[in-house]
Amino acid sequence: MKKNSVLILLLLILSSLNINSQVIDSVLNKIITKSIDVSPKLRALRYKQNISESKIAQVSNLSDPMLTFGLMSLPINSFEFDEEPMSGKILGISQSVPFPGKLSAAVDVQSKDVGINQQEIDDATNEIVNDISKMYYDLRFIRESIRIAEENKTILEKIAEVVRIKYSVSKASQQNLIQIELELTRIKDKLADLRGKEKSNVAGLNNYMLRNIDENISTSVVPEIPEENITFNTLNETSKLNRPFLKGLRLAEEKSKLMEHLAEYDFYPNFNFSIQYTQRDQLKNSNMPANDFLSFMVGINLPIDYGGKKSAKVEESRLMQKMYADQYESALQMLNKNFGVAINNLQSLKEREKLITEGLLPQAEQSLNISLTSYQVGDIDFINVLDAQNKLYEIETTLYNIRTMYFKELSQLEFLTGERKNNY
Repeated sequence: MKKNSVLILLLLILSSLNINSQVIDSVLNKIITKSIDVSPKLRALRYKQNISESKIAQVSNLSDPMLTFGLMSLPINSFEFDEEPMSGKILGISQSVPFPGKLSAAVDVQSKDVGINQQEIDDATNEIVNDISKMYYDLRFIRESIRIAEENKTILEKIAEVVRIKYSVSKASQQNLIQIELELTRIKDKLADLRGKEKSNVAGLNNYMLRNIDENISTSVVPEIPEENITFNTLNETSKLNRPFLKGLRLAEEKSKLMEHLAEYDFYPNFNFSIQYTQRDQLKNSNMPANDFLSFMVGINLPIDYGGKKSAKVEESRLMQKMYADQYESALQMLNKNFGVAINNLQSLKEREKLITEGLLPQAEQSLNISLTSYQVGDIDFINVLDAQNKLYEIETTLYNIRTMYFKELSQLEFLTGERKNNY
């Protein structure tokens, strides 16, 4: 009866898992939110974006004007300003002005960097979410494994009681006693290993949140695999719309086109406007007044394409456009390959879960129940009981491992497509 009670308890625990199968994991979402808020990597990328924004003002304004001072036609024999009518003191100011439209073209180029930086931030954020989700799913699986191992240990201890009683009345061999003690030692060793892994994952998650590594982190149970219809075309279209890395490549290609437009302005002249004021002194021994002069000048640079340097700049931007376009197609090709593998993996995991829950698990539970009953009445050998118990333990652990792998695969797909849906 004790053995049957333990099995009934196991079945109740297994059935209770279905209650939480479709609930979004709020604990995981809190860990993700906190980690994103305190992430030094994301903070550094935001500063990088701020730097790009600050460069817009650097390229959108005219250069500083030039103030000039000078002396004109000063005789070197006396260095006097009142001997020669052309002698004078010059004060001038000049301003260089690019060809109309060049500054706004430079702003357009620099503004694209801000958008590219934002895609870097978004992609890094998705990467953090993916890493944390997988670590959390592993922690959740480890704790389920600990629970199953503890229950297995309890059952083994109860079996050991039966073996000791039967041994005391010479109905069980010493070999049976040694075997059950060995199994208990093995499960204790397994529990020690699992608890070590549990601490490692807790430390890893706390590290993402910049907290003390041994601070407690709660987890939910591993839910059942949800009913989802994931298709290749959906993943492909979603990644084109949402994956920050792909969007960043598109922005880089657009930036290259704007760079080509900006480079074409090098074939147009820039201007330099200047004004000069010349002050003259009245000449010695002359009653003629020495009038001051005011001069206006416009300078135009000659955009000669020496050695094809300007043409090379335009060609560079065109080659960059082709490079980013090919990088985009290459990235999409790699994503599509991963999508195909992921869809097959998800389908396989879903089928394996169904096989276990509808076949292997009930059969293993029934087999253990029958083995315990038969052993108590002496119909089978003790080794059959251990074998049935070990198979049940392995099947239960495999079931939760399959579910965990499924959710980790979903997390990877969310990272690859750039669309975060639910956290289970």
